[in-house]
Amino acid sequence: MQFETDKATIDYEEVGEGQPILLLHGWTMDRRVEADTYERIFATRPGWRRIYPDLPGMGRSVAKAGLRRQDDVLEAVLAFIDRVLPDRFVLAGTSGGAYLARAVAARRRSRIDGLLLRVPAIIADTARRTLPSFRPLVRDDALMAALGAEERAVVGDVLVQKRDYIEALGQRLRGLVEPAIRATAPIALEIRADPKRYGFSFDLAEMEKGFEEPTLIIAARQDMVVGYRDAWTILESYPRATFAVIDRADHGWPLEEPDLLAALIDDWLARIAERRA
Repeated sequence: MQFETDKATIDYEEVGEGQPILLLHGWTMDRRVEADTYERIFATRPGWRRIYPDLPGMGRSVAKAGLRRQDDVLEAVLAFIDRVLPDRFVLAGTSGGAYLARAVAARRRSRIDGLLLRVPAIIADTARRTLPSFRPLVRDDALMAALGAEERAVVGDVLVQKRDYIEALGQRLRGLVEPAIRATAPIALEIRADPKRYGFSFDLAEMEKGFEEPTLIIAARQDMVVGYRDAWTILESYPRATFAVIDRADHGWPLEEPDLLAALIDDWLARIAERRA
């Protein structure tokens, strides 16, 4: 399905019926990456209508001439929400999609019943992020030396040097991440490369204060893309937030731990239901 805005043609799909939940993928990713993470959870939890859009210039969505910065992406997503979603919905965002979701929650807070931020980007400028240094937690030099050059190039630095972890990582990167990056439009890459355009023109940290709905913030302790410490700085803006920092986890979490994500989501959904009741 598609929706036209002044700034973008947004391509999206819906799965299931019931309470709507909007899931926003990370920058240069696409909706298939989110669906791969969340469908295994929500497919066994009836009563949820999952809405997966491709962000402008990513996946099958098209960025129009007027889309030049993150503010324009937000404008397009808000127009999509106002037309496609009913009065109230639940919102989730991953990485750069979480950065966008924070702004959506601030702008449409009266309509949002709950917010999930997974490995969230807090600071738009990568140079200003507090990032951990890399070191493998499970090391196997012989295994890494035995990898072919192509496989080593695909998986890069490996947090858990175990064969099953590397195989799962390689499959996800080749099947989902790399195709999404290749499909990203030049304008989206340009926005991401410029902190002034990738960051919002307004003070998001100030605007998001006092969001009272049940929130779940999940950071990865070994995340070298957005880190975990910066996420702590927004906690007091979300009085109903559970904050989890996951050890043995990088920016691709929950590669090996979908059951842990499911447990955290179950608690979050229960808090949303209680709040609505």
